[in-house]
Amino acid sequence: MHAIAVTEGGGDPVLIEKPRPEPAAGEALVRTLRVGVDGTDHEVIAGTHGGFPDGEDHLVLGHEAVGVVVEPNGTDLEEGDVVVPTVRRAPNGGNEFFARGEPDMAPEGQYHERGIVGDHGFMAEYFTSPAECLVEIPPELAEWGFLVEPISITEKAVEHAFASRSAFAWDPESALVLGNGSLGLLTVAALDDRFDRLYCLGRRYRPDPTIDIIESLGATYVNSEETAVPEVPEVHEAPDFVYEATGYAPHAFETIEALAPNGVGALLGVPSDWEFEVDGGALHREFVLHNKALVGSVNSGVGHFEAAADSLAAMEESFLDDLVTGVHGLDDFAPAFADDDTTIKTAVEFASYEER
Repeated sequence: MHAIAVTEGGGDPVLIEKPRPEPAAGEALVRTLRVGVDGTDHEVIAGTHGGFPDGEDHLVLGHEAVGVVVEPNGTDLEEGDVVVPTVRRAPNGGNEFFARGEPDMAPEGQYHERGIVGDHGFMAEYFTSPAECLVEIPPELAEWGFLVEPISITEKAVEHAFASRSAFAWDPESALVLGNGSLGLLTVAALDDRFDRLYCLGRRYRPDPTIDIIESLGATYVNSEETAVPEVPEVHEAPDFVYEATGYAPHAFETIEALAPNGVGALLGVPSDWEFEVDGGALHREFVLHNKALVGSVNSGVGHFEAAADSLAAMEESFLDDLVTGVHGLDDFAPAFADDDTTIKTAVEFASYEER
């Protein structure tokens, strides 16, 4: 079968041949439909994140996938089911986090992530997976199912943010999303029915397709070159919830300043090492005197994938059409990995749902 991988020594992704996998006991064989490309894939390709499976000289890419079950192999799944795989797998026999069904809470080094670190990904014509790691979605979502994984990241972050406020009556009205990349835009869409007012901050100027998308969702665009995060309360309002998806380290501290009293910020971006000065005393006072909180979040579990499928089903197809700027076949997959101002979200298509 064909697969898209990075090889030892780096460079652009390449098309390789691999044997079609055979499902082990408890696993199903899945024919891949589409696999999305995101910033993590670019980091893996650049060699700044992730790692090859032990003893391998290549890593099959892809962690945002949707496929169709072709061999249930004795599991509770049925042939023809449309499924989305979760990303984390237990390393070397597992640990307490996997035993509890909480792989998304395992610390670094205590998991493999398919297509990222320690385990091949889903960017191949077929893949196998334990049935408990496959989330069934409605067939009508097959075209967009590769978006379930990134939306699940948001579902987990929002769940944890609300949990941090569960000790008192918290009724948030406004949210600020930091970052107008594909994850930020999906988050704005996912939060549309949870907050009365939404803002999305980016660094682009009009005309720009991401700004058009933000405004089509009824949110307000904030240009960070004109209004910095701490200034958002002065120009617009202090948000009850801030979702950080930029990896820009100062934003974590600026979020504390921007939040409304009792507010919470969720940090999703992963910055590189960065030293800068902050007023620690002022930030400490904000936490204490205004009951503010920050939570960090990474990866997601089965329940978050299920919630993400519901969120995806509620999104307008016109929004999804605008968000996904390219779906590329194996004969011309390189543009799926382009990284420029015209690219928002791309995917590689291995088969259409009709070809299943």
